[in-house]
Amino acid sequence: MLRIELSGQDLALIRFAPQPAPLVELKLSLMMLRRQDSEQTFGRWRRELRQRLPVTTRPLWDLLTPYRGPAFLDPVSPDLPSGLDAVRTMPTSQVRACLEEMWAQREGQEPVPRWLRDLAQGDPATREQLCQSLQDAYQAVLGASWPRVTALHSAEYARYALNTAEHGVVGALTRLCAGSRLVDGVWEIDAPYRRQVASAGRGLLLLPTFHWTCAPLVADKAQDPLLMVYPAGPGMPLMPAAAGEDVLAPVLGNTRAHTLRLLGYPLSTSELAGHLGISLGAASTHAATLRAAGLIDTVRAGRAVRHERTALGTLLTGGVDLDRC
Repeated sequence: MLRIELSGQDLALIRFAPQPAPLVELKLSLMMLRRQDSEQTFGRWRRELRQRLPVTTRPLWDLLTPYRGPAFLDPVSPDLPSGLDAVRTMPTSQVRACLEEMWAQREGQEPVPRWLRDLAQGDPATREQLCQSLQDAYQAVLGASWPRVTALHSAEYARYALNTAEHGVVGALTRLCAGSRLVDGVWEIDAPYRRQVASAGRGLLLLPTFHWTCAPLVADKAQDPLLMVYPAGPGMPLMPAAAGEDVLAPVLGNTRAHTLRLLGYPLSTSELAGHLGISLGAASTHAATLRAAGLIDTVRAGRAVRHERTALGTLLTGGVDLDRC
């Protein structure tokens, strides 16, 4: 079981990452690639990915196991370039400490590769080699599917915000991970391992991941808020969107995704039905569903009823509207 101690101050400092973190998603994707479970859903994805990973990514396999990887590989960053810069400039002492911890866990196994010893000593060329490996792995594993990761993250962000508004912070937390509970200031989450961490007034940063299917993971770095990464994906690999496909369609369905993009500006139900090419009743039903999810507002002005996106709806669409002309 994972147990996270949260004081009243910690609950007040809980934040949800506003966008996915490329290197965190990459590291967990590569760990998923190394696992052997869930073969029915991940088997084909693993086989195809192994074939297209370039040889420059080979050094990463000296660092990753199916369930572990050093913390210096996946700093939380809003985009890939800033993440790679964080890896590139991370103090050698931190990199060495992570490697020494990893070597201690693998004691008695294969000898440590020479390039990892150079990395631990702060060799600049070796550090650049590592960054190139990460960049090439990202392009092979996530590059084509990243728009879908971003859409799913926005949907999860909106879900958490709505749960917080309706059920409070504690209710929203316990709904992130099925079966979890807050007992006497401790968030208890079912996990196949035993670990207890204390936020100690630093707060908590929540980050969903869409390729990991195991229990949540916690990073505890001194002075930083605790980072809790939890699985929020569909339980299968994310495939790139087909040409012309709206990345929101797998999240909302085609018609509701289309509706949400149309409502960047107010439309009546009849106008919405006309743009969508559906009946008045169907348009009303879709609008009601989006309204219940907090993604649109419906306002009556005299005899007219008009629908428009909320801030959450705009977040989910990335501010992209459809041309209604």
